[in-house]
Amino acid sequence: MRLLPVCMGVLVCGCAAHGVGERPGAVAAAASVAGREVLVFEGMCDASGAVALGGGLFVVGNDEDNILRVYDARRGGAPVQSVDLSPHLELPAAKKKAPEADIEAATGLGSLSFWLTSHGRSSSGKKAPSRLRFFATEETDAVPRLVGRPYTQLLDDMLAAPQLARFGLDGAETKAPKAPGGLNIEGMTAMPDGRSILVGFRSPVPDGKALLVPLLNPVSLVEEEGARAQLGEPVQLDLGGLGIRSLSWWRGRYLIISGGTAGEGTSRLFTWRGGEDAPVAVESVDLAGLNPEAFFTPEDAEEILLLSDDGTAPVDGVECKRLKDASRKRFRGVWVRLSESP
Repeated sequence: MRLLPVCMGVLVCGCAAHGVGERPGAVAAAASVAGREVLVFEGMCDASGAVALGGGLFVVGNDEDNILRVYDARRGGAPVQSVDLSPHLELPAAKKKAPEADIEAATGLGSLSFWLTSHGRSSSGKKAPSRLRFFATEETDAVPRLVGRPYTQLLDDMLAAPQLARFGLDGAETKAPKAPGGLNIEGMTAMPDGRSILVGFRSPVPDGKALLVPLLNPVSLVEEEGARAQLGEPVQLDLGGLGIRSLSWWRGRYLIISGGTAGEGTSRLFTWRGGEDAPVAVESVDLAGLNPEAFFTPEDAEEILLLSDDGTAPVDGVECKRLKDASRKRFRGVWVRLSESP
């Protein structure tokens, strides 16, 4: 299967309408690409991390604001619920709107959804305290509610961990996230033990291999006062020199979206069984034309949904994330089927 660039907002030559009249309520601007449906989700552009809620719904973060939005994975369209977590994230005071937390990753663990911000500096290299957040939500009537308090010392814990010293994170932390060797975290998923979380770095990529770090006590970090992060032994994976854009555990294997540290090149999809096994590129899925940064991977589904960060995609000649009218913002999702192995 080859995924080609698709249109956003309007249908023009090369974009065929699909699903109209087939699924009531489906977005009319959905397209068919190489036999695959491209859904359009409205109200935001920069999909960055998602968690399955059940009933075909998922909740997704946006790295341009602090709002969590709930969508129907099969219908697309506008969110069915949304909540702005800005008042609850203990963000630095601001004169106007709350600073963005830069949510970049999410995962479900038990009844909770965990969220991780980039933990990097601003694009200009200035310190950005609002981006140092690890927090959890629990869904009540499909509406995410904050659980406990956001944890703000994960970066300090990583810099102090002796098993991570050889990766130079202290130097990476001083650089802009997309500068060579800068620090930027974009991947996170629950591990199969049902207690731990695996954190993936987009950058740095030490010795050309992607860096992953187990977080062993995620629940206590948000629920217990004074808890500090317990970190496991790091793992490095050969993803062809690319970093990690998204992670998910699905049907006995990890799914990994890899990408360039500064947005260069085309992302790739890998599977990994964990342990000493090597990651395997999924050659049947070509991500050209998409910028996938999140998964929707319900265990009971035969397909997975790739969610694209479309913040820089043009809508009527304007970058999506720069649109003033939120109703015109949108991001894409593509369902793909993976083989049982590897």
